[in-house]
Amino acid sequence: MSWQGTPPTTQLLYPGTVDNTQEVREFLQSRRAKITPEQAGLAPGMNRRVPGLRRGEVATLAGVSVEYYATLERGALAGASAGVLEAVARALQLDDAERVHLFDLARGADGTSALGRPRSRSTRSWVARPNLQWVLDAVTAGPAFVRNGRMDLLAANPLARAFYDEVYVGHDVPPNLARYTFLDSGAGRFYSGWEQVADITVAILRTEAGRDPHDKALHDLVGELSTRSDEFRTRWGTHNVRHHGSGVKSYHHHVVGDLTLAFEGLEMAAEPGLTLTIYTAEPGSPSEERLRILASWTATEPTEGGRDTTAQVPRTTTTSAPE
Repeated sequence: MSWQGTPPTTQLLYPGTVDNTQEVREFLQSRRAKITPEQAGLAPGMNRRVPGLRRGEVATLAGVSVEYYATLERGALAGASAGVLEAVARALQLDDAERVHLFDLARGADGTSALGRPRSRSTRSWVARPNLQWVLDAVTAGPAFVRNGRMDLLAANPLARAFYDEVYVGHDVPPNLARYTFLDSGAGRFYSGWEQVADITVAILRTEAGRDPHDKALHDLVGELSTRSDEFRTRWGTHNVRHHGSGVKSYHHHVVGDLTLAFEGLEMAAEPGLTLTIYTAEPGSPSEERLRILASWTATEPTEGGRDTTAQVPRTTTTSAPE
């Protein structure tokens, strides 16, 4: 379904500071609403009109005045000290990803994020270094790819291109996992747990928006998805963030059937802001055998310059054995 109206966006000003007042306000309010007085070690009291903690309770827990915390929650994070931010993070019981996001928002409000982060690279002009592509191609037992915080697929080995063939076909360059997740009807079949994948996808984008509030391409992507997908817009409004470094996911590939794959995401020291992700199956499992089948089809595809550049597998139907 499409959402009618003006999508929610962060007000981005290029190339100077970013007005993230609304983002700060909604993030702090949403975190405050998640903590009950009992969780914070406080008496529940009577006549509570709002879910979660009151502003005064957060201020007490953080050791600041009610007036000052109210100012912070109105979005005025600029100038807040690290000690105050840490105290607020403890009071709101933020996890590691949420704490980092709070500090990113503060840097964005100060304008220091523009100084502390490398300039966002243009994905349309970025090309993997030959030795990076060699590294990816050396991974033959599982999909391996490089993505940025916007979830653009920037480089991949042949098996990743076969695995994500529906993402690569019929989409703009570079292919984008977030756009595929929310705008492609095939995503619901490909991701066995689509709801969880959708939640994670939005949380990754929200985290990136805090890290790099000057990223116009991300701003445009969020605007597009907010306009075209109710599912995205609803999740974007939760202000959830996360660090997505490892885990296990289930898929249904149209050629080889069901796959249960573990993954590890590695931040690339030589390419700040990019993540190298590798998927693998448990040794001896049906998923490992199905990856081998997918790899065998990939090996028969035509190549350019000695490596696969299109990697699409035939759309045959197989009967999948139960995991």
